[in-house]
Formats: sequence, structure tokens, C-alpha cells
Amino acid sequence: MAEIFDPKPVTVKGFEIEERILKAAAKADDMCEEAFREIDKVARYNGEKVLKAFIDHKVSDGCLKGSAGYGYGDEGRDTLDAVFAQVMGAEDALVRHNIVSGTHALTIALFGLLRTGDKMVSLTGAPYDTLEEVIGLRGSKNGSLADYGIGYEQVELTPEGKPNVAEIFQKVKGAKLAYIQRSRGYSLRPSLTVSAVAEIVKAAKGANPDIIVMVDNCYGEFVEKTEPIAAGADIIVGSLIKNPGGGIAETGGYIAGSKKLVEQCSYRLTCPGVGREAGCSLDQNKRMYQGLFLAPETVANALKTATFTAAIMTQLGFECRPAPGEARGDIITAVLMKKTDNLIAFCKGVQKGSPVDSFVTPEPWDMPGYDSKVIMAAGAFNNGASIELSADAPLREPYAAYVQGGLTYATGRMGILCALQEMFEKRCLKLF
Repeated sequence: MAEIFDPKPVTVKGFEIEERILKAAAKADDMCEEAFREIDKVARYNGEKVLKAFIDHKVSDGCLKGSAGYGYGDEGRDTLDAVFAQVMGAEDALVRHNIVSGTHALTIALFGLLRTGDKMVSLTGAPYDTLEEVIGLRGSKNGSLADYGIGYEQVELTPEGKPNVAEIFQKVKGAKLAYIQRSRGYSLRPSLTVSAVAEIVKAAKGANPDIIVMVDNCYGEFVEKTEPIAAGADIIVGSLIKNPGGGIAETGGYIAGSKKLVEQCSYRLTCPGVGREAGCSLDQNKRMYQGLFLAPETVANALKTATFTAAIMTQLGFECRPAPGEARGDIITAVLMKKTDNLIAFCKGVQKGSPVDSFVTPEPWDMPGYDSKVIMAAGAFNNGASIELSADAPLREPYAAYVQGGLTYATGRMGILCALQEMFEKRCLKLF
């Protein structure tokens, strides 16, 4: 059947959307009903879990106030650590606004736990792009782990994109730390559910009972009822401008796990002898508390947006990872766009459907920490916040757009429709 380019825009609350796109959206809505019910069940469970932690640790109005200077005796900061630890199922946690990103939080943990002569093994293949510089995989001489004499190996994933348990069993012998990346990053391999993390942990600990298992939990918090600590991980790390900040936290990150390991990380966070005792919270406490409180519902909205994205894009002929109906370990949907033009048009459309900077046109650029040009669409209240609707991708094969976030489902859904409208108008989307 030949493509029919006969625009029939329909005004939907002020948005001009092609009628055939709206019909596809209606079908996608029907496809998502059962998945949405499950998402709501998980959100309710996690919301109750967060509320219980607030009550158990007697969060007060005083906790919401900030401190200045050294920050000694900051009640709000210390109580937030305890609340966060309980929510994550951990013994202890460090939650700080001055952790600038997920990569920064991972770096603090890695340098806090590893020493010269130690070896780190990635159990989930190549790490996310920005961590390559930290490890020293690009020959960095800027203070990478390699510069400090810390070894690195990785276990490649199977052809199906799953962890290679047999090889894990061999390579963790003699290693100090095993690293697991829960999210897919800029790859097409499946994200990891908590049960999948448990299988990897079992293999690693079976071969080396003393190994420290660290999980990059970015994009995975509150997707399920439990976190990787319940799967046997010793330490988990994440960013507050992703899931656990609920779209309210303006910046920050966390490290959670065993008390001993968190304490070691605290000395890298500040300095030996000081650790967690210092570090003022300024005016960030309230936003971090409120963000955590809202996070289960916000993550549910992001999951609904991701589920809808997979449903409508698959219907229109684009392969998605995960496909509709597949289990999710994070909030990301990778959409294989096939061509550069498709990818750029989609990202530009997401930007047009954003609440902030909708009039801005994203362009590919050489973003620090990446080895190829990256295009990022994100009209967010907090710059770079991946819990808000965004779509980004490196301009390289297979030209996949990584869609994540959505503070509310209504606006996330409309953002995806705006992206499809832009693709249609640029002749990058065939409708029949």
C-alpha cells in the first residue's frame, strides 16, 4: 500500500495532531490498560513504604530546614539518610545535594571502596559512556581508577543481551568489586529486574563470597516493589534528578547499602576523618524529602509514558526495547529509529511537547563524556532531569532514541504525540 500524505490535523486541547496518529494512540491506550493496572499496584505499595519510613523516623518540620557552613548536627540531612536507607531496604545511606550526577555518585563509591592493586569487574558488559572515563577505558590521565593502579575487566553479555553467568563465575575470582548496571544505558540489552540482579549476585558471591557487589540503580528505583539490596547487592547508587527525586529534587545523588561500606564512601564524599559529619544542606532538604515522597507516583507516570511509547511506536512499525508486554527493570524505552533523520525529528518533536523551552530546537553536539555526538530533547524544570520527559541518543547505529520520564502521564503522552507529529511533518513517519 502506498503512503498517503494528506494531512488531516485534529485539534486536541490546542495541539494540532494528525488524525491517524490519534487513532493509533487510541489503540495504544487499549493495549496499555492491563500494564497500567500493575503499575498502579506497585506505585501504591511503594508509596505506602515511603510514608511508613517518614513516620518511623519522625520527619518533622525542622527536618525540612537547611543548614549552612560546616553543617554539623544537620538533623534534616541525617534523618533523610535514615529514611532513604529504610525505603531502599539498606542499613545506611548517604543522600546529598552536592552529588552532581549519577556518574559522580558512582565515582564516589568506586574510589571509596577500591584501593591500588584491587580489581573491578563489570558483570553486565561495557558500562555507560560517562563511566568509561572514570574507569580509564579511554586512556584518561585525569585521575581515573586506572591511574591509581586499579584493574578492570568486564564480562560480555550473551548474544541475547543477558548476563553470562558461567563467565561471571570465573572472572570474579580475585576481584574486590563486582559492578552491575541495572539500566540498558545507550545499548539495546534488556534492563535488569531485581530478580535478574539476584541471579547475577548469586553467581558472583558463589565464586567469591567476599566480593562487594555494587549496583548502578539509575532509572530503576520504584519500578518494582523491592530494590537490588533485597537481591543481595552490598551497595546501590543513583541520582536524585532521576527516579527517587520525584521531579522535585533540584540536584543530588545517593549511595545506600551496608553501614560499613557507606561509611567508607563517606570519606571519599568529603575527606578522611570527617566523612558524613560535615556538609551543609543549604535549602535543599525540603525538596529532597518531598521528591522522595512523590517518587513512587512520579515513577508510575514515567512507566506509563514508557509503556505507551512502546505500544504506539511498535504499532507504527518501529521496534522497541522492551517490546510491549515485556518485563521492565527501568523507565526507559529504546525506539529503533532506523535513520538519523527519523531520530532527530523525533527528538525535536519531544522538545516541542515539553513544558519548558518548547520553542528551542535541539541539535546534535559533542557532549562531555561521550565518544560521539549526542542529541538531547528535554524541556525540563530541572536541567537534565531524566525523570521528566526526555529523549536522547548518540548519533550512531542503531539510531535508537532513548525515551524516559514523564512527570504526569497526560503530558508525557502528549509529548510522544508531538514527536510523532514532527516526524510526520518531516516525512519521517509513514501513515496509511
